[in-house]
Amino acid sequence: MRVWHRLSALVVAATVAVGLAGCAAAAASGSESCVHADAPLAELRLADDPRTAEGGSTACLSSRGVAPIADDTVPELPVTVTDAEGRTVEVTDISRILPVDISGTIAATVFGLGLGDNVVGRDSSTVFEGTGELPVVTKSGHTLNAEAILELAPTVMLTDTTIGPKEVRQQLRDAGIAIIVVSSERRIDTADDLVAEIAAALGVPSRGDTLNARLTGELDAAVAEIDEIAPTSDADRPRMLFLYVRGNANIYYIFGRDSGADSLIDAVGGIDVASEIGWEGMKPMTAEALVAAQPDVLVMMTDGLASVGGIDGLLERIPAIAQTPAGEHRRVIDMADGEILSFGPRTPQIVRAIARALYAPQDAVPATPAATPQPTPQATS
Repeated sequence: MRVWHRLSALVVAATVAVGLAGCAAAAASGSESCVHADAPLAELRLADDPRTAEGGSTACLSSRGVAPIADDTVPELPVTVTDAEGRTVEVTDISRILPVDISGTIAATVFGLGLGDNVVGRDSSTVFEGTGELPVVTKSGHTLNAEAILELAPTVMLTDTTIGPKEVRQQLRDAGIAIIVVSSERRIDTADDLVAEIAAALGVPSRGDTLNARLTGELDAAVAEIDEIAPTSDADRPRMLFLYVRGNANIYYIFGRDSGADSLIDAVGGIDVASEIGWEGMKPMTAEALVAAQPDVLVMMTDGLASVGGIDGLLERIPAIAQTPAGEHRRVIDMADGEILSFGPRTPQIVRAIARALYAPQDAVPATPAATPQPTPQATS
């Protein structure tokens, strides 16, 4: 993946976080109504050709929550781990856990491990069921609020390099909080590594094994379902492109190879056309790249699509899209910001939701409408 690592490093981090700032409430409220009844994909009303289906659709999960595993193994503490930054950290108490990153994945993993009752706060991307009352400790999507964190008195904080600044993390260490920086890689094929890493840090490695077994089984089942309905020939596979936009901040990015979005597209049987044209990671969109990629389907975050005025506004703001099959057929799949790239315990659900919107758009929710224009958020360093 590597992209979420890049997000924390230079201007890209600030740029994306500016877009994410202030959208958590919208993501939470929007996803409340976006719940789709679970059903085998093969039993849905499948499109004759997913490449030429007309109109947009919203990918919805079958449940807004994160189901904990049926494993109540008692944590073995203290535990000493070497985190992703090479620091040796001792964890002696997990009664007050603070999981924070830019995608909400760490919190979802902690809840999946059955430790949700120990969580005392959240980042602005953590909006799944059961987290709404938790205090938010990020100021603008990517910036840690030291004062808010200290007030919560966490005994252990799990984070990664997508959120900072690092000076605040050090301030919290100096205050006596055990800070563990986990891997920033977010891809479908690294979700099990992250689960194991977090479970080990919390002294519950066997719970990690249990959660990973469930995750692997559910993901294998989802992929098997998709294989039954997806075209077998590359010539017939839908050509897909992940487009990240924040219209109120004039942010337009394409996610390509090693961005995490490419693994999602591959899992649903599509062709990641950004990777095909040599697009690495996440870079500002160009009209030339869109025309060269010729996607059949655009994949977007729900708030991003709403921020440009829905599909009509997207075509108006980015005329190059009209020169692609996706523009011709108005074919956009959107999914809630706090869900679509949150690779973790909900990965199988996310994959099935995208596949449903792709192959059975008649059974999916219509694409998100335009949002009320909001003031442009201000970047923070």
